[in-house]
Amino acid sequence: MRLYVATTNPGKLRDFAHAAEGHLQGGTPIRIEVLPGLADLPAPPEDGPTFAANARAKAVYYSRLAPGLLVVADDSGLEVDALNGQPGVRSARYADDLGYGLHSGAQIDDRNNALLISQMMRLPFEPQTARYRCALALSRDGGVVATADGAVEGRIVTEPRGEGGFGYDPLFFLPELGKTMAELDPAVRLSLSHRGRALRSLLEHNLGID
Repeated sequence: MRLYVATTNPGKLRDFAHAAEGHLQGGTPIRIEVLPGLADLPAPPEDGPTFAANARAKAVYYSRLAPGLLVVADDSGLEVDALNGQPGVRSARYADDLGYGLHSGAQIDDRNNALLISQMMRLPFEPQTARYRCALALSRDGGVVATADGAVEGRIVTEPRGEGGFGYDPLFFLPELGKTMAELDPAVRLSLSHRGRALRSLLEHNLGID
C-alpha cells in the first residue's frame, strides 16, 4: 500500500518512512512516497487555527488533485507554554511573520531560532516546558479517511546545541536524555519524532481501505 505524502521536506519524509517500517495494512507493507507532481501544484493556504485544521485542509486539497490516491498531509510545529503556545501553527514562518532578521542573510530556521531565543530571554528563568506536536490527516478523493496526532515533550534552551535535525531541534531539550534533538543519534531522533508518532498512531488503526 502506498501513502503519498504532501511534502518534499527531506526531514519529514525520513520521519514518515522510518515510522512506516514494519507496519502492514491488510497484510500489505506500507510504502511512503512523495505525492506525484507536488512541486508543480500551487500550495493551499495554511490559515487554520490548529494543526489539525491545517492538516485536514491540506490533505483534502491535494487528494482532490490526485484522484484515487491516498494522500497524507501534516501540520506540525513547536508549542512553548510560557509563550502561550507560540509559535504553534506559525512555527515555520515565525520570524517572517514578525519581520525578524529578514535582511540578515540567515536561513529561515536560523532566524526562527534566533527569534525564539530572544523571546525566551525576556521571560523569568525557569524550566521552559514545550512540545513538538504533529497532526496528520489521510484523505482520498476529497474525503478524510483518518486523522491522528503525536507529540514529544521537552524544554527550550537558549544556547543552540547540536548539528543534527532541522527546525528548532538545537533548542529543544529532552531532560530524560540530557540532550537536544539536534544532539541525538539520527536513529534515536527518528524513534522520538512527533511526526513518526502521529503516523504510527494512524497506522495502528484498520483504515478500511481496499
